[in-house]
Amino acid sequence: MTITEALVSRNAAYSADVLSRGGLAAKGTQKVAVVACMDSRVDVFAALGLAPGEAHVIRNAGGLVTEDTIRSLAISQHLMGTEEILVIHHTGCGMLSFTDEELCSVLEAQTGARPTWAPGAFTDLADSVRQSIARITASPFIPRTDAVRGFVLDLATGRLAEVDAAEA
Repeated sequence: MTITEALVSRNAAYSADVLSRGGLAAKGTQKVAVVACMDSRVDVFAALGLAPGEAHVIRNAGGLVTEDTIRSLAISQHLMGTEEILVIHHTGCGMLSFTDEELCSVLEAQTGARPTWAPGAFTDLADSVRQSIARITASPFIPRTDAVRGFVLDLATGRLAEVDAAEA
């Protein structure tokens, strides 16, 4: 059995649970969106005490705010009623382990083409959170920027540390 087949098989238990609760809400019931890293060690729902259906969770490598993240946040706010946004990066992130140039060179060597997108590697977690917050608050497509906050999740302790967006 492949990993995908095993995961699809496990879906039966999840489906039974969802059916027993009468389905899941279409809109995030807590009116919050979370931008976080795709790292499998980061369990956004457990870390924030959220249940399925309570928040919109947008994940990518590094938890970076990209053009596509802005697209998702705009939909979340304009069509789904999101009022608050959390940006969560984490200790031990793989994005700290390489440079954009290193990854672009590897991809070019393996595929013959350089990506048109920036990988987004970074060297400072707090600064990366600040940059992500700045991208959100600067976007004309995100109307509610008064409740955008950023955090670093410590994977050794599970604790969130807030990042002061104004600090340089």
